[in-house]
Amino acid sequence: MRTTKGAARNKAKKRLRQRTRGYRGGRGSMLRTMKETLVRAGQYAYRDRRTRKRQFRRLWIIRINAATRQHGLRYSEFMHGLAKAGVELDRKTLSEMAVRDPDSFEAIVQQVKETLAA
Repeated sequence: MRTTKGAARNKAKKRLRQRTRGYRGGRGSMLRTMKETLVRAGQYAYRDRRTRKRQFRRLWIIRINAATRQHGLRYSEFMHGLAKAGVELDRKTLSEMAVRDPDSFEAIVQQVKETLAA
């Protein structure tokens, strides 16, 4: 007896439909368009996972720069002073400190200023 792919094909289509739920028009209902849309969505997701890292780093740098300028330093001077002082805090932590805990950030800035002055 000849076997068909009926059950397996239906299951595959069901998986596609689940992944394209909420897509507008044929992108969420027509099989070929659903497949094309998912391939493209996967490409965008892959690309943007890397882009997100760059955007967050830019945001952290902008925040640190704004906070250090309030204390009379530029971002580049501050980062140089951090390295010279041996403070090993990453940009994410520094930006969170600048936003949520300005007192401890100010203490770090003072430490950097003392290191640069010496």
